[in-house]
Amino acid sequence: MASQTLTIRRPDDWHVHLRDGDMLRKVAPYTARQFARAIVMPNLVPPIASVDAARGYRKRILEATGPGFTPLMTCYLTDETSPDELERGFSEGVWLAAKLYPAGATTNSASGVTNFRNIYPSLARMEKIGMVLCVHGEVTDPDVDVFDRETVFIQRILSTLVEDFPSLKIVLEHITTKEAVAFVQSAGPNLAATVTPQHLILNRNAIFAGGLRPHAYCLPVAKREKHRLAVREAATSGSPKFFLGTDSAPHARQAKESACGCAGLFNAPFALESYAIVFEEEGALDKLEIFASVHGPAFYGLPLNEGTVTLERAKVQVPAEIGGIVPFHAGETLRWRLLA
Repeated sequence: MASQTLTIRRPDDWHVHLRDGDMLRKVAPYTARQFARAIVMPNLVPPIASVDAARGYRKRILEATGPGFTPLMTCYLTDETSPDELERGFSEGVWLAAKLYPAGATTNSASGVTNFRNIYPSLARMEKIGMVLCVHGEVTDPDVDVFDRETVFIQRILSTLVEDFPSLKIVLEHITTKEAVAFVQSAGPNLAATVTPQHLILNRNAIFAGGLRPHAYCLPVAKREKHRLAVREAATSGSPKFFLGTDSAPHARQAKESACGCAGLFNAPFALESYAIVFEEEGALDKLEIFASVHGPAFYGLPLNEGTVTLERAKVQVPAEIGGIVPFHAGETLRWRLLA
């Protein structure tokens, strides 16, 4: 008989959007309940592109979560980012990493990088001081099909960055394709990837199941079934190159259900349950802990967390709405539950 509980070292989320203001206060406690630390994305309006802005945002996050949770802040890279400001924030312990958004690639990325050569001085400084680069890996060329943007980004841009900055640690965020899996696996130890629960569970059919499903729409979009299977195999393989990053990205229901619906899924409330379901289906529950709690800290050079969390094999009903936000798995019954 299968064990009815699973206890693992307390995990971290290496990619999350906590938003700001009222939304921050609504959603941050769900992340803090499960994870000891989280890499917080800087794509606010205006973006978190200065040390002072990052300090202020970190303070607001801590006020929303209370004790026991550590937000790991990131710098939003722009064409004008100062290498000196990057180094100052990193040396003062304000920033752990910097985030590369191609301009126009996703939510609040209008201030992102328009030409990758513009940030070469910043990347050179990051390589020198050991600061990690987190990458939203999609091109924005309108001539490139939306389902091919990740693969083309790897071919045109990421392969060059890896070659030009061989000692720079890079995380390719929220991978969705077998090409991304193969590239990360073939690269050296300085390239890793995060994997979301939605890209392990959904393929692109979910967006069009019986109609247009805005709550299955995120960026990068879910891909064909062959890609989902490749990402599942990588995540559950035990390879240290793949680790947990939810990319939880909440939007109010009306912002999703509109003429131009926002991209992003709010998966934080049941994130660990989602991953547990996938790892169990793949016969890899014994590898969930290293994926969720070990590989990320090892890549970022941080200590492992103390303490544990426990999941039990029990039915849990996901509500249709949480604070005006439709969560991932809304209305479904899951077969794992995180204990308080």
